[in-house]
Amino acid sequence: MLKKVLIANRGEIALRVIRTCKEMGIKTVAVYSTADKDSLHVRFADEAVCIGKPASTDSYLNIPHIMAAAEITNADSIHPGYGFLAENARFAEICGEHNIKFIGPTPAQIKAMGDKMTAKETMIAAGVPVVPGGQGLLTSVEEAKSLARDVGYPVILKATAGGGGKGMRVVWEESEMEKNYETARIEAAASFKNDGIYMEKFVEEPRHIEIQIAGDRYGKICHLSERDCSIQRRHQKLVEESPSPFMTDELRQRMGDAAKKAAGAIGYESVGTIEFLVDKHRNFYFMEMNTRIQVEHCVTEEVTNFDLIKEQIKIAAGDAISGLDYTPQGHAIECRINAEDPYNDFRPSPGRITVLHQPGGHGIRVDSHVYAGYSIPPFYDSMIAKIIAVARTREEAINTMSRALSEYVIEGIRTTIPFHQQLMRNEAFRSGNFNTKFLESFKMV
Repeated sequence: MLKKVLIANRGEIALRVIRTCKEMGIKTVAVYSTADKDSLHVRFADEAVCIGKPASTDSYLNIPHIMAAAEITNADSIHPGYGFLAENARFAEICGEHNIKFIGPTPAQIKAMGDKMTAKETMIAAGVPVVPGGQGLLTSVEEAKSLARDVGYPVILKATAGGGGKGMRVVWEESEMEKNYETARIEAAASFKNDGIYMEKFVEEPRHIEIQIAGDRYGKICHLSERDCSIQRRHQKLVEESPSPFMTDELRQRMGDAAKKAAGAIGYESVGTIEFLVDKHRNFYFMEMNTRIQVEHCVTEEVTNFDLIKEQIKIAAGDAISGLDYTPQGHAIECRINAEDPYNDFRPSPGRITVLHQPGGHGIRVDSHVYAGYSIPPFYDSMIAKIIAVARTREEAINTMSRALSEYVIEGIRTTIPFHQQLMRNEAFRSGNFNTKFLESFKMV
């Protein structure tokens, strides 16, 4: 078993990893920027090392600084969390070169799924359904127009190295192609230093449903059911739940089998997620694979009673995976609490939290790194907490979440709590009648 884990991340996910490591008897090392010196993950780790100035490039993306912190603390492993370096194959390689275990998949597996076009080609070869579209990167606007005529409008342009909605544009007719093509390419280059763009058929009225999987070095792969992540704003998830209200037993079986086939195609070793688009007729298409733990992993943990971080660490240590395929028991919903103003186009709201009261009670879990007096820095993602409600049925889980949100008090900054309160009362959401476009017509009152 690993003896000392350095967590190359910040905030709630760093604290989440620290908690599991403590339960497993593993020492922890926190790294932090000067802006995060007062964060709870710094306080709760066994050791903490400052790795740079607030900018991510000077700290959480600074590989030499992170490796130096691992060396001076004698850490034998690094957990990357999510974001930052979590899907950086070169970082995983460097860890191996320094005899430090990267708690995640191999560099080759990260590379195989990190490039969207390569991943799509891998899935086609493995027999996993993919969205119709081109078989390679686009080289010109003229080629894009020609392919779109074959595929049929609407189409979507995507950055091959993309994520988080960057370098992504929907094109509804040919007259829009040139502008959107150039915009997607420029945005992709700025965000990922890779301007490669590919095209797919745009799936209308889709659900965004993902399958949590785990695989070990012995070739065994299991899935831990699905999460519905369709409540999104500008391709950023705000609410996740399991099971999906759109799911059937037959569809879960087919999607679970496809997810295992996808992971098996690259011999995947770690926990990860296969993301699918599912149309209104319940046809599903591979979208991407996330070779890391995800923000919304808590939802799966609550309906499977399964610690995914612990499993990730055990797989990295060479253990076989613990379980078989899982079916959710009960229902869990997660709301992301962001330091944003939902009445002002979700504008970021960094600053000092003057008052904080977190909800509790039966069926409520809160993962957060903030406290009264904590100052939220303006340099990073705006998420400050995740609240998860779990109950026997979806209706009960929504009611539990509504009750918990009414107890959640955060003063000094604006948060998305009012948005979630209104969403939980929305009849279309409560009935399960929504897709990824749902929030385009949702109005705050």
